[in-house]
Amino acid sequence: MRVDTFSRLTRPQLRCVLWGNSLVSLTFHLFSLHGLIEYFHLDMMKLRRFLVMIQEDYHSQNPYHNAVHAADVTQAMHCYLKEPKLANSVTPWDILLSLIAAATHDLDHPGVNQPFLIKTNHYLATLYKNTSVLENHHWRSAVGLLRESGLFSHLPLESRQQMETQIGALILATDISRQNEYLSLFRSHLDRGDLCLEDTRHRHLVLQMALKCADICNPCRTWELSKQWSEKVTEEFFHQGDIEKKYHLGVSPLCDRHTESIANIQIGFMTYLVEPLFTEWARFSNTRLSQTMLGHVGLNKASWKGLQREQSSSEDTDAAFELNSQLLPQENRLS
Repeated sequence: MRVDTFSRLTRPQLRCVLWGNSLVSLTFHLFSLHGLIEYFHLDMMKLRRFLVMIQEDYHSQNPYHNAVHAADVTQAMHCYLKEPKLANSVTPWDILLSLIAAATHDLDHPGVNQPFLIKTNHYLATLYKNTSVLENHHWRSAVGLLRESGLFSHLPLESRQQMETQIGALILATDISRQNEYLSLFRSHLDRGDLCLEDTRHRHLVLQMALKCADICNPCRTWELSKQWSEKVTEEFFHQGDIEKKYHLGVSPLCDRHTESIANIQIGFMTYLVEPLFTEWARFSNTRLSQTMLGHVGLNKASWKGLQREQSSSEDTDAAFELNSQLLPQENRLS
């Protein structure tokens, strides 16, 4: 399985991901590739059981937030860990936590967003006091599987507790509502030039940023793949909107299929979230991959703008046709 090239998880591998045990196969392969099984003396049966439990805790009926998305994020995280600055600095412990966090970052995702959980008084919103509700749930679910699997039962208790806490910090960083908080901190370090990857805290911040990038890297893939992901996430948004309409809850932003379009959603997503994040990541990594990703974002954004113009032109034509039809004498109108 070729997993080192960011832009090549396309047709053949995507088919494998869609048809097979995507998350299990990929993550097991990456654990082996990075030498984590030998380094941490992991029982391979326990590891496979742990990965199967993770995959089964994703909801396959979700169009977007499912095990395939988790596999996509895990593969991207692997690519970022191979970038020279990180590859020369990260420890086996860092790699272990990063891959587990990537694989579990959306564990047991219900297919709706935090505002939906809050306005429906969902027990998770109450449990986590309306703060990073989904991310806290993903983290706690991951901890539950870690303990149940016994994969790291041979490690000292202190190490296991540290693992749970650090995985939590990585997953919590994927809360998109807190992006400016993380991005501002990262940018300030880059502006000052004081990031020291020998410093555990600085290295952990970079890993948080890497996971944030991996989580929203779909627009950085090739158009063929990026467009598929865009359609899937929009389908999930619109499904939530349908539920909100059905129960008179008030439709959340981006979730109304009658007023929103994939193109509008993606252009806004790229402009306000993806481009700022990956611009700073490119400043940090300064590699061919980071420039390629930004290049794909630019091309994909242009493609969505082209589709947006086509849609607007088509709607204008339809409106003009309808108006002209109304002006025709009754007997000549098209039925």
